[in-house]
Amino acid sequence: QMVLKNQNIRFILHLSLLLFTLAALLLNPISTLAMGNPATLPSFADFSKTVQNGQANVLRGVYVPNILALPVVRQPSGNAGYVSNNDGEATQFRMASQFGNVGLLAHNHLSGKLFSGLAVGQEIILVYGDGHTEQFVVKEVLKYQALQPNSPYSSFKNISKDEVLSAEQMFKRVYFGDRHVTFQTCIEAEGNLSWGRLFVIATPKEEYSKFDRLTP
Repeated sequence: QMVLKNQNIRFILHLSLLLFTLAALLLNPISTLAMGNPATLPSFADFSKTVQNGQANVLRGVYVPNILALPVVRQPSGNAGYVSNNDGEATQFRMASQFGNVGLLAHNHLSGKLFSGLAVGQEIILVYGDGHTEQFVVKEVLKYQALQPNSPYSSFKNISKDEVLSAEQMFKRVYFGDRHVTFQTCIEAEGNLSWGRLFVIATPKEEYSKFDRLTP
């Protein structure tokens, strides 16, 4: 059973990476109102009201003061590679939820461009359908080059240090573990929209505060 589960995870992972790569290269953006300009960002209270739908267990929005205010849409069942093609939206990665974590995906030519504005120490607020929230703080920003950008089997080279991870290792690195939020988008370089991957990882606010107190 464990072998079959691992094989299933690997298959879905490869399919998801492939579709995410192809989508970044092939899909045309459909423009909507993007809420990423600090001057035009709504207040948190106003944003929260616009995304609520009464469903307590459904993630409906993500808010980062002075950076972004994005409604969150869910992936259709059975479509692990779906990423919204609407500017001004983030997509909840269904597979991350299976491991108790929150994955937020966006194309780098759409809402994903805002992810690069996230930095260690910034507060992340998730808004659910009934208005309750979860608060996280950005703990690390990871940048990797995809050694075979158009392949679902690509390995990933850490831009900041000597580290190369397989696709499966990369997935486990950013989506396994204690509860956290992972923002994921592609990095454009050398004329390739899918040259690399950006992962921004945020841990629960109380856990980050505890870590900060222990740091000299």
